[in-house]
Amino acid sequence: MHSWINDHPILFTALIVLAFALYWCLIVNLISLVSGWRVLARRFGLQQPFMGPTWNWQSARIRFARYNSCLTVGADPMGIFLRPMVLFRPGHPPLFIPWTEITVRSRTTMFGQYPQLMLGSSEQIAFTMNSTLASRLESAAASSWPGGMDTAGAGHGVIE
Repeated sequence: MHSWINDHPILFTALIVLAFALYWCLIVNLISLVSGWRVLARRFGLQQPFMGPTWNWQSARIRFARYNSCLTVGADPMGIFLRPMVLFRPGHPPLFIPWTEITVRSRTTMFGQYPQLMLGSSEQIAFTMNSTLASRLESAAASSWPGGMDTAGAGHGVIE
């Protein structure tokens, strides 16, 4: 085996790179299953380009999976747009979820209180974010924001 590697270093390197790429795709696809992204994609896969405001390098927790500084998040009065950076795209097609399919609530942890969107009226996938991102989404959604619950005791339904 060692002599084969020495005789074919380029082929061996290519096989290692291919194995790593396949392993990476498997892991990222498993994350899409655990997070619920794949479930959301069945109903809310983006059908046309999103033209509203977007914010790159955002972080969120979707169910049990943490998407740290790898999401592009956008919003307009019609809904919310979610897309991971290129390295995390296997199993993660871009999503567009209408505000009518989203409810807003608050999630309390030992580290504080965080805004949480429940994505999909039947799927109910928890999307937890920081208050800065929640404020941006609320502003972009304008009157379409699915508030109704004042999670901070003031404001329009997000934690200030």
